[in-house]
Amino acid sequence: MADKHLILVRHAKSSWTDPRLPDHDRPLNARGMRNAPLMGARVQALGILADALITSSALRARTTAEHFLDALDPTPAKLRVEWDLYHADVATWLAFMETLPDTWSSVMAFGHNPGLTELAADVWDLPVNNVPTCGVLCLTFTGPTWKETATRHPVTALFDYPKNPSNLPEVLR
Repeated sequence: MADKHLILVRHAKSSWTDPRLPDHDRPLNARGMRNAPLMGARVQALGILADALITSSALRARTTAEHFLDALDPTPAKLRVEWDLYHADVATWLAFMETLPDTWSSVMAFGHNPGLTELAADVWDLPVNNVPTCGVLCLTFTGPTWKETATRHPVTALFDYPKNPSNLPEVLR
């Protein structure tokens, strides 16, 4: 039975300096611009290869994904924007997973809270109270199709984030 790997990334820290900007158009702040390449490099160091990178349409998520894309080698074919991931709830995330092509064994997706934290804690029973900005969940599921894996518990789960004192991912499962 083939494994499916899902890497979920919350966007890096965004700027609130211009209150006139719509939420969708907020850029990364200086900390976000530092953390996104850092976390991209940490994911690369784990040897995780993604068949595709898919991001929320929000500017902060797209910019975070672009920094990760720059850090990954080999580079996945392209970055795909998925409008439904902008503030996606649990049901939207699960529906998204079920529509992934089964030819992809590994997908990296960029999104927002509270959906990411609720997915990790409530659906997969992972001990995650909050996925912080630029936090990364690396999950492995057993099953030949994405549809079959969506509501199963991951067999392995790693969690990393910029302020992680060990600079090594926490093993959650």
